[in-house]
Amino acid sequence: NPDVKVLLSSGFSIDGEASEILARGCDGFIQKPFTIKELSGKIRGILDKE
Repeated sequence: NPDVKVLLSSGFSIDGEASEILARGCDGFIQKPFTIKELSGKIRGILDKE
């Protein structure tokens, strides 16, 4: 479903394997470990893109 929003969370850096996954259609990336504030900001950013 192309309307589903996907936020990738990984311990890998954005420069490695995560960038390949993002290229397949993820809407955002957050690297572990992260805080609730960082997570909520990423989610808000993805939802606001609509």
